[in-house]
Amino acid sequence: MKTSKNPKPDGGNSFSLLHDNTAAPRDGRRARGLVFRDAVPFQSLAGWAPDPLRPDPIEVLKNSDRGRIPNLLPIRYGRMLKTPFTFYRGAADVMARDLATTPVTGIRVQLCGDCHALNFGAFATPERNVSFDIVDFDETLPGPWEWDLKRLTTSLVLLARDNGIKLGDAAAAAEAAARTYREKMLEFASMSILDVWYAHFDWENVVTQASDQCLKKNLEEHLKKAQKRSIQHYYFPKLTHSQNGKQVITDDPPLIYHPKDDKDFVSRMNMGLQLYRNSLQGDKRRLIDRFQLCDIAIKVVGVGSVGTSCAIALYMGPNDEPLFLQLKEARESVLEKHAGKSSFESHGRRVVEGQRIIQSASDIFLGWFNFDDGKHYYVRQLRDTKVKLISYQWAGPHLIDMSGIMGAVLARAHARSGDSAMISGYLGQSIEFDRAIADFSTSYADQVEKDHAVLVAAVHAGRIRAETDVQLL
Repeated sequence: MKTSKNPKPDGGNSFSLLHDNTAAPRDGRRARGLVFRDAVPFQSLAGWAPDPLRPDPIEVLKNSDRGRIPNLLPIRYGRMLKTPFTFYRGAADVMARDLATTPVTGIRVQLCGDCHALNFGAFATPERNVSFDIVDFDETLPGPWEWDLKRLTTSLVLLARDNGIKLGDAAAAAEAAARTYREKMLEFASMSILDVWYAHFDWENVVTQASDQCLKKNLEEHLKKAQKRSIQHYYFPKLTHSQNGKQVITDDPPLIYHPKDDKDFVSRMNMGLQLYRNSLQGDKRRLIDRFQLCDIAIKVVGVGSVGTSCAIALYMGPNDEPLFLQLKEARESVLEKHAGKSSFESHGRRVVEGQRIIQSASDIFLGWFNFDDGKHYYVRQLRDTKVKLISYQWAGPHLIDMSGIMGAVLARAHARSGDSAMISGYLGQSIEFDRAIADFSTSYADQVEKDHAVLVAAVHAGRIRAETDVQLL
């Protein structure tokens, strides 16, 4: 049996089929997964050695700058400059190239594509429960399940190093994520298709399962703060002010501003939001029609997204009820050069459809639109009871606890789209797999630190301009 280090589409159709839909018996699919161990033994997943022809990471990053807003690029590099982990957050395309050279089983799932620790969080579902899940999907694409897991576990090692956590706990965090991924995948392999689809992680259960009392208290406090920060009473007064009897978004440059050098910005985005409306279900179109668009402004977010065209739109209901929508430019996934082109012509739709597959419950306002100039966007609500992980407060036991939960969440995400029985058949019940992934993560984290040092040198040499005094969102 052959496995590919750099999988390519087969006839353009196989990449849309992520699982065996022939109703083959579960045991047979497990047995097929077990066979993959001969071709891709666990030890082949361990360690990391760069390809001799590995490109300069700075050149890879510069290539990804094409089409971004030039005056925002120094903010992007300033954020990446801070630590190896912040560099990692902005360099998904660098790791995508590297992962494409590593062995994979060829079993495919809908990938998050940028599966690092801070792309997990809690948020309010449409039923107003609080769920813990993956929250970022800009790079989502069908591909090898190993890529998401390795990106997650490497991020845990880097996060541990940033926090000054001892090396043993850093490796233990990566191993915990791999272990719970393996154990949960075994559970999902024995569940019905619908039961897997309905599976979810309540934030209250996440808090309950935390073994450390200090971590429990930390997580509970962050939820209480998030629940108090409602759109109407917290974010609305902070983000807006009254001007000529109308509510408008308050400028806070360089992170929030109305572009004065682009007179067509507001009219273009207004047109885009009209196109976006057509991507919504009928009942959601009726819902958004009850609000009136009042203002649109550019809003810089994240690390990897800095420089792409991102904005917020303020809508108001007739009784001064605010609704904020976030518009984010959707570019080609960094995985497409290595895992095959998306089956969607619109990258905005690629992101939305991927999110709906991966998340147990998604935002009711998710949608997309395209412009004739080739720019694609997706739309979602801005901050709806969103609980961000405050990872810099975590000690070793906290990180290990949260790593295990993230591994389980990732397994559920992959089981929704991929063949959990086949993946579980490959993984088995041995800790040898967990240790191999942890070994890779430690080795690749060393590579990230070297790449970060290259960026630091490039900034000092004037090859890259970085602005470091802008607060990270």
